[in-house]
This record gives sequence, structure tokens and C-alpha cells, in this order.
Amino acid sequence: MEKYRVLLVDDEEELREGIRQKIDWAGLGFALSGTAENGVEALELSEQLHPDVVLTDIKMPYMDGLELCRRLRPLLPAAKMVVFSGFDKFEYARQAVGLNVSEYILKPINAPELSAVLTRLREQLDQERTAQQDIEALRRRYEESLPLLRELFYTRLLDGKIPPEQVRERAVRYDIALSPGCWTVALVLSDAAGEGESAGADGLRSLSVRSFFEQNFALEGCALRTVLYNEAVALLIELKDEGMLYALTEELGRLCLLAQAHLGLTLFVGLGRPCAGPEQLHSSAEGAAAAADYRVLMGAEQVLYIGDLEPNRSACLTLEEADQRALSAAVKLGTREQVADLIHAQVDRVRAARLSLPQSHLFFQEMLTTLTRLAQANGVEIGEVFGPRFTGMVSITDFRSLGELEEWLLGRTLRLWEHLSRQRTDSAWKTVEQARGFIAAHYADCELSVETICAHLHLSPAYFSTLFKRETGESFITCLTRVRMEHAARLLRDTDEKTYRIAEQTGYADPNYFSYVFKKHFGLSPSKFRSNPTFS
Repeated sequence: MEKYRVLLVDDEEELREGIRQKIDWAGLGFALSGTAENGVEALELSEQLHPDVVLTDIKMPYMDGLELCRRLRPLLPAAKMVVFSGFDKFEYARQAVGLNVSEYILKPINAPELSAVLTRLREQLDQERTAQQDIEALRRRYEESLPLLRELFYTRLLDGKIPPEQVRERAVRYDIALSPGCWTVALVLSDAAGEGESAGADGLRSLSVRSFFEQNFALEGCALRTVLYNEAVALLIELKDEGMLYALTEELGRLCLLAQAHLGLTLFVGLGRPCAGPEQLHSSAEGAAAAADYRVLMGAEQVLYIGDLEPNRSACLTLEEADQRALSAAVKLGTREQVADLIHAQVDRVRAARLSLPQSHLFFQEMLTTLTRLAQANGVEIGEVFGPRFTGMVSITDFRSLGELEEWLLGRTLRLWEHLSRQRTDSAWKTVEQARGFIAAHYADCELSVETICAHLHLSPAYFSTLFKRETGESFITCLTRVRMEHAARLLRDTDEKTYRIAEQTGYADPNYFSYVFKKHFGLSPSKFRSNPTFS
């Protein structure tokens, strides 16, 4: 550890030399960095040496020790001052205390006494150095985390999790200036990640969009702040006045077109209502999110203001009983082409009606309800049609456009059509499909067995095993293993879950046995599979 620097000041050369020789400076953790014969010389040396300890006589020519301490205190606030004198008078001690002198030693000075004083001073200096290092470390950590703290502040502000009366106080804490004027929030969304694109690439795209708006936003009278907010880039915009809203909409539209040309990204902006002060940004953010949800219905429009959408949205469209019968008939008895035509016609009705978001959601929910009831009435597992995590509801805001929603709905409807088609031709296949549905819904159950599924289907294990192998070409255990491995591969590819957790989620109580089965199935261990770009 670096030694503490000492400056020795005394007008007696013999005393200076004696102290220099008799004190084990290095052993005590000090280095005698300089000596001076008076206060004036010591003052000059102090500016060069920056000593940690000053040992000074009181009685000296030109400038005495007490005056030296007085001059050094503002220059070296952390330094320890030790004065010694041959004059045993209270006044000197009193003045020394007033100057915050650490020690007062009477002459003649002996080495043990001075060594003891230096030992005490080193302990004090060590404690102060450690405390200062701790303070510096905390300061560095705070400065390093400040950008994240500011980001968290803005996120919580938009979420409405900061009480209005605390907004300004917390902003000051993070060195954020928030003016009391007119504010609004815009949410910028980009195309969802393409097939095979990682979450990291999606995050980089959001950062690119954020940087793009920071660099290119150029509307006079507006101040822009950006924050990554959920899956969007939130723009916190301070307006000169509410009358600038139209100009802001035009600027956001310009930037969307510019981003398409320069970044190759299709952007969409939902704009909330202006609010009176940053304390109300939560309400504007809610409006921006609601406007963003309308992108599914509004097609090519890139900037939507919530104030233009919510009024006059009274159009109504319902799936009438005749429509439900037609949908059921097409799925049960029609051709693939007839099913596709019917789904397309219903989506076109929504597109032409210009419905509000709730009305559109209700219409599609009626279609889903018709399909789920049809599946249940014919013994088809809902998970086989809509997926194992289907809850009976799908939000249209999960889709980027009506075209994408139509594609999803048609795909699920055709799945149901295929199931019912097989039912009509082969009752045995129905049993197999029921078994597959049960596997899809319960593959995560480590107790799943032939006996379990046979109890569900009311069949004997021997008959079921023969039937399943004949219709599928694989045994029940082979099918179950394949399903489990497919789900395990998806979890390894798309999540950061630990291997043992993936084992639990795919029906394996023993992680080691899971790893053995996985390697046998794919030819790679789970860890190598996750890191192999060919599979990932």
C-alpha cells in the first residue's frame, strides 16, 4: 500500500536530523517526503508534496507553526497536523485545538512518543482512506447506474407508478429536468421479429429506432426524450402548446417514411392526447397504447392519434345465427376452398365496416366461440386446433394486420376441418387423434403412461397400443418422446431456461435421464444443441 507522506518543519537542524534517523518511517507506514526550517518554506513545499501529515514546531522565524497550520488547513483539509514546542503553556495548546491540530507534543521529543503518535495517525488515515474509497466506489456505481435509473424512472412514470406529488422530487434525484408545460406520449412500433430472428436482434432494432428518432426529430418548439418501453420506443414530447399537435403528427409521419427508406423498417406510431405537465404522462401513454392497438384495423396509416379514433366509433357487426350455421357446415362438410372463402368473406366484412377495436374484438371472438363449440361437440381437443396454451380468447392486437389475423384464423379453422374430415372416414383415427391431443396437453406430466391415456379413452392398453402403432407407424412411447423432445428443443432454442427446468416442463423428473434421451434423439447434448447455430 502507498505510504503516507510526512513533512517535517523545525528551525533546529539537529532536531530535524534526529527525528529523520530515529523514526522507522517505512515500518510505521510513512515516508518522510520533505523537511523545512520555517513556515514559509514549509508552505511552498506543501503545495508540491501534498503531505498527509505535517510535523511542525511552533516557535520558528518568519512564520510560526500555528500560523502555518492556519494557512495549510484550507489547502490540506484532510492532512493531520502535529505541533511540538518547548513552551509548556496552555495558550499554545488552546490555539492548536482551535486549529483542529491532531496532536500536541512537548519538547524534548523522544522517538517512542512520536512513533506512538504516528501509529495513531496512521490508523486514522487508514480509516479515512477506506471510507473515502468506499464513497468513491459508491459514487462510481451510482454514476454507472444513473442511465438505468433514469430509464426506470421514465418507465415507471409512463406506467403511472409514481405518485404525481413525487414526480418532480424523483426527477431532481436523477438530474432530470421536467418542465411544467404541455406534454404528450407517442409509442413507436416496428415490424415484429421475422422467423428465426433472435430476441437480441429485436432489441438492437429497438435501439436503432430510438437512435433514429433522437437524431432526426426536428420539430421546432418541441423537446424530445426517448425510452425503451415494453416492446416499443416511447417518445416523451414537450410541446410549446397543444396547437402543435397537427405539426407533430406530420413530423412523426415524415420520420416513419424516412425510417423505411434509410433503415428498411416499417414503423407505426400511436399518439396519445396532450396532458398538462409530466405528472399526467401516464394518461397520455395509455392513449398512445390504445391508438397503437388500432394498427390492426387501420391498414397502411402510419401515425394514429387517439383523439381521432375514439369518437364516432359506433358501427356494429355481429356473427348472426345464419353465419354460425354456415361456418359450421363449411368446417364439417365443405371443401378446403369453401372454408377459405368463408373465412375471407367474414374478415372482409370487418375490414369494410371500420369497426372500433372493441367491436372488432367481439366479432372475432364470436367466430372463435363457434369454432371451439364445434370442436368440443365432435370430441376434438381444443389444443389440437388452437395450440396447448389456448385459453379460449385471442386478442386482435397480437397481430400486425387484418391479413395476418385472417391467416391465423384460417389456419386454425382448417386444422379443425382436417380433424372432422378424418372423423368421417376413419373412427380409429379419431381415437388416435384423441390420444395425440391428450399427449399434447399432458406431455409435461412425468406420470403420463399408456395406462393413463387408456383410462381417459376407456380402452384396454393392449388394444390401444396396437391401434396407435398401426395408424401412426410409431409406438405410444416413441410419439410421447418425440413430442417431449420437440417441446424441449423449442424451449432450448427460444428461452434461457435452465436444463433442469426444461426437463421438468417436458415430463422428466430426472435431468440426467432427460439429457440422455435428448442426446439420443438429436445426437447432441442440450447445451451443445442450444449453442449450435444450425439447430438454433
